[in-house]
Amino acid sequence: MTQRVVGADRPVRREDRRRGVMGWVDVRGRRLGGLAFILNRVTGLGVLFYLYLHLVVLSQLAVGPAAWDSLLKNVFLNPVFLMLDVVLLAGLLIHGLNGIRLALVGFGLVVDRQRALLLAFGVIGAVVLVIGALRFISDAGAR
Repeated sequence: MTQRVVGADRPVRREDRRRGVMGWVDVRGRRLGGLAFILNRVTGLGVLFYLYLHLVVLSQLAVGPAAWDSLLKNVFLNPVFLMLDVVLLAGLLIHGLNGIRLALVGFGLVVDRQRALLLAFGVIGAVVLVIGALRFISDAGAR
């Protein structure tokens, strides 16, 4: 069996891409919808990681109110942690809005308007992200 070598003189074909998990992030030869799908997978894994981290943090409530208050003052109101909240919001917006787009395309409703829908959801997500980031910053300043 001969092995194919991907040359620079021809486009990357689907069978030339990696298979498995590394194939998830292989961007060669993908269109905008494929790139959005990769982004959806990556943000989904990030949201799953955050869910487990959130459960670990909430376990501090079982220790007692003093432990929770200390965690709140020393960690959650830290500017670095607040920036991570903005990153989390961005991940949630990307995953949620792109998931809605994928569901609509999957049902065959807007197959020919994927780029416009992606752009519209991108603008909506950016506006909500800016509003959310400003809200995080103003709430942290008030405390």
